[in-house]
Amino acid sequence: MSVSGEKIKKTKRGRKFSVPHVYVILFVFSGIGAILTHFLPAGKYERVPGPDGRTVIDPDSFEYVQSTPVGLVDFMTAIPRGLIDASEVVFFTFIIGGAFMVLRESGIIESGVNRLSRAFANRGALIIPVLMAVFAAIATVIGTQELSLVYVPVILPLMIALGFDSIVAVAIALCGTTIGFTAGILNPINTGLGQAIADLEPFSGKGLRVALFVALLIAGSYYVTRYARRVKRNPEHSLIHAEPDEEEKRKLYGAGHNSTVARLNTRQTFAAWLILPFAVILVWGVTTQGWFFIEISGLLVVMGIVVGLVAGLNTSELAEGFNRGLRDVLVGAIIVGVARSVAVVLEDGQVMDTIVLGLGALVSSLPPVISAVGMYISQSLFNFIVPSGSGQALVTMPIMGPLSDVVGVTRQTAVLAYQLGDGLTNIIFPTSGYFMAVLAIGKVRWEKWSRFFLPLLGIWVAIAIAFLVYAQATSWNG
Repeated sequence: MSVSGEKIKKTKRGRKFSVPHVYVILFVFSGIGAILTHFLPAGKYERVPGPDGRTVIDPDSFEYVQSTPVGLVDFMTAIPRGLIDASEVVFFTFIIGGAFMVLRESGIIESGVNRLSRAFANRGALIIPVLMAVFAAIATVIGTQELSLVYVPVILPLMIALGFDSIVAVAIALCGTTIGFTAGILNPINTGLGQAIADLEPFSGKGLRVALFVALLIAGSYYVTRYARRVKRNPEHSLIHAEPDEEEKRKLYGAGHNSTVARLNTRQTFAAWLILPFAVILVWGVTTQGWFFIEISGLLVVMGIVVGLVAGLNTSELAEGFNRGLRDVLVGAIIVGVARSVAVVLEDGQVMDTIVLGLGALVSSLPPVISAVGMYISQSLFNFIVPSGSGQALVTMPIMGPLSDVVGVTRQTAVLAYQLGDGLTNIIFPTSGYFMAVLAIGKVRWEKWSRFFLPLLGIWVAIAIAFLVYAQATSWNG
């Protein structure tokens, strides 16, 4: 064999598999969805008025309709239409990036990180379960996982300064909100709506949901804290240690840098205190006024302008800081729209309802003893297509509720299966827009997050199945 031949052979042997870019993954999923529309029969359920004026499906109204397979033009425009459909999340991501870059430019964030990192220098890991518990408690009451988009830029500099990495910051926000949202003790988005559709007393069955909340929180806090301590002892154990973005953040916020941060002057101190009333307004708006992406985005814009000007930035510095923030989250914002394209092609082909029908048939064919687990699995699969708590409830619960009566599962258990299927997979499926935006804000690649999170997801799935088996065995009905 020639020398060149040996080199080629060695190159082929040494080539390692690398996970494709998330753009590629989502584009492939969109392509698969488009192909499915040529093979799956088109069908639809009638939509009827439901709880709180929302539209739900009539579970007895399914009918097959004329097939409308996705053509070349429809597929070609799926990503732009996905960006339009997900525009609220896209621009929310941009505005968060811009607003928090302005706070960085003002010097407020670095000073705050300096103080907190000194205060927690010898017990930094203690802050992880505390923050996760706080975020989980908020999410289990107001049901807004999307607030993790706000949490990450706030806590990320602190986690880096304490010797952890960006995955820890992202995990605290994502896992904390997911725990609270999934357990849904007083969550109007999943528990409240799901129970209303299933004709159950609002927020009944709190006892088991509190136990689920505690079990998920203990497992999640232990897992994230264990990883954080390992990174603290040896930074090379970080899954993203060699990433250029991570190195840049260590230079910016690392312990050695904190000692050089200047103290806040009078204007900066006053500007920092101004953040508090904006936080109060945010909580008030979300909990009492029904605020969501648009309103929160507007509040963040005003906060960035007011705090930046009071801190001493001139208008040009304010605008340029905002621009730098937009550039930092560009990829994450676009990913949100690309992720939405998967659902767009399935809706174009009118096969979404056909998939729901098939999942219901799958559950009904299972032995009664594992029907609740089957519901959980089917809800998890459907969450890949519709990663929205309310959206999934409106489409699947009108079927799963009556189906539970047929297969011998209580409706309360059916609602719990929906909650678990929707909540836990929200932070692993790349079709979940807010989740991908959080990763982009934290500058953590999806494949790195997946490598970190999959073991914890396995633990959570085991907990979920255990609770569902218990609910089935005890005929739990709250």
